[in-house]
Amino acid sequence: MIMKVLFILDPLASLKIQKDTSLAMMRIAQARSHQLSVAGITDLALHDGRLEIRASPFRFITKEGAAEHFSVGAAQPFLATEFDAIIMRKDPPFDMEFLYATHLLDCAQMQGTRVFNRPSSLRDWNEKLSITRFAQFAPAFLVSSQSKAIREFLTEHHDIVVKPLDGMGGSKIFRITQSDPNINVILETMTAFDTNTIMAQRFVPEISLGDKRILIIDGEPLDYALARIPVAGETRGNLAAGGRGVAQKLSTRDREMATAIGPTLREAGLFLVGLDVIGDYLTEVNVTSPTGMVEIAAQTDCDPALITIKALERACLMDVSSKASV
Repeated sequence: MIMKVLFILDPLASLKIQKDTSLAMMRIAQARSHQLSVAGITDLALHDGRLEIRASPFRFITKEGAAEHFSVGAAQPFLATEFDAIIMRKDPPFDMEFLYATHLLDCAQMQGTRVFNRPSSLRDWNEKLSITRFAQFAPAFLVSSQSKAIREFLTEHHDIVVKPLDGMGGSKIFRITQSDPNINVILETMTAFDTNTIMAQRFVPEISLGDKRILIIDGEPLDYALARIPVAGETRGNLAAGGRGVAQKLSTRDREMATAIGPTLREAGLFLVGLDVIGDYLTEVNVTSPTGMVEIAAQTDCDPALITIKALERACLMDVSSKASV
């Protein structure tokens, strides 16, 4: 089944051609003869109840002796229903434009377009708050805008991490201990004087061994996680914060968590998800644009992008078959 696949992305100029997970998926899709197009969230428009998208044809080009690059054709208007699959891969922050885009993609889905991940779940599964759905796997945590409550949580656990609910790449994450002289200013800044809700989590010292990214594809975990190892003097393992990515086989605990969580993700229409795990604890559920595929493929015999595109093909073919039988 040859498919027309649309990827909704950040501007292509901002993506690193050899490291970006979206581009890795697109490279495999092209190799399997699928037709690719790209668009941004501002290219969506609802006209008389139909979702229209200004999309550009996309193709990788490799010339002998030259670095790989890609060509992007002129944008043209399409109905969303003209695509066999739409892959929503816009990076956070989850702002109002992102929210509006999920509502518009809802309309496309109601008209029969297959959208991965499901737009309503992108809205409902906040990447920090989603650990509350699996609290049995999470470290002790508190969600609050009140500095007093967070201070009490610090007194109880002695060593905590605080982070915004809409961040990515390790931005604005602070570790606080009871002896920290900057507790007041950190909490004032993070909560905007008790008006912004944030998350506090008990600090998990195993972060020194890596913040593991476990990829779940259509409910099934990959055999390898990408452990993001912090640089010296840093408590964040995120690659965007300078962490070093090391592929590792899933531990028994990793597989236990991923296997338990996977079916719930699949039921919610969350086709590609990245679980963040520190030690034995789930710390985040990344549903917007999880990364790590390129690093895992480079270090193991596992090709996450290929597994993802094959799963996408199965999902679309199954949907076509189910509609034909009705």
